[in-house]
Amino acid sequence: MPRMTMIEAIRDALDVMMGRDDRVVVYGEDVGYFGGVFRCTQGLQQKYGRTRCFDAPISESGIVGTAIGMAAYGLRPCVEIQFADYMYPAYDQITQEAARIRYRSNGDFTCPLVIRMPTGGGIFGGQTHSQSVEALFTHVCGLKVVVPCSPHDAKGLLISALEDPDPVIFLEPKRLYNGPFDGHHDRPVTPWSKHEAGEVPAGHYSVPLGKANIVRPGSAVTVLAYGTMVYVAQAAAADAGIDAEIIDLRTLVPLDLDTITASVRKNGRCLVVHEATLTSGYGAELTALVQENCFHHLEAPVTRIAGWDTPYPHAQEWDYFPGPARVGRALQEILES
Repeated sequence: MPRMTMIEAIRDALDVMMGRDDRVVVYGEDVGYFGGVFRCTQGLQQKYGRTRCFDAPISESGIVGTAIGMAAYGLRPCVEIQFADYMYPAYDQITQEAARIRYRSNGDFTCPLVIRMPTGGGIFGGQTHSQSVEALFTHVCGLKVVVPCSPHDAKGLLISALEDPDPVIFLEPKRLYNGPFDGHHDRPVTPWSKHEAGEVPAGHYSVPLGKANIVRPGSAVTVLAYGTMVYVAQAAAADAGIDAEIIDLRTLVPLDLDTITASVRKNGRCLVVHEATLTSGYGAELTALVQENCFHHLEAPVTRIAGWDTPYPHAQEWDYFPGPARVGRALQEILES
């Protein structure tokens, strides 16, 4: 089976769907001729032409607004916001229009739109190129939110998103584009070509939205993570010698609550890990759900490890980034409580 980077897997998913369905159009800033700032769309304009893959003006509101109109009238646009940090001008269009069309029209219109955004830090991007914005979308009824952590899942989940009748926010952890990152920034990164999760089937396949993946079975504590933090959690458990069961959520909305509750009820302890700011982050929702559904099985309070309540710093990147040391200490404390 061929191995790909996450960039190549995303490009392959777009290629597969553009070849299968001529309603799929791809556009955004520098997406066409240039192939995207991270090259996720490289070669698609040459293959499918300027009406299927094209560049847009520097206007996130305009990009999303036109895509909503296209989706309402039968196309299946997939637009790229160059960095998740740039989505704020389009937030009104996303939350007030795309997310509401099905409800407002009583089902007469849907919005089969995918909005791709590179997300997260770990690349010294500073405060305006490192934000994790998932909680701003999971709070909005009508949106689905996806965060892949491997090339295999990125392709399968993106195909599912492109086939979905409703708007999907597709957040791509850019620190994972070229290889899994476990938070040990002072060590060489293993490329996807040497990692089993880099194996990507050819052609069309899908990974269902709303189905989590147990990436590491364990019996001592359940760790809920997504994106880059999946690999950080694995490294922390290995470094600390703890038999943690690590669940990659893959999709935040819809959420696979059955897999989560089964694991927590079995293990009795739960740690939630995400890179986004702690206060009102998605981990708060996960913590509440675990508390509500597993209260009588918990042997210790649910714990969160997340980014600090501050803009993402450039010079202190690794003090902000929730690394294996912080996660490992939290695992030890949960087991001792």
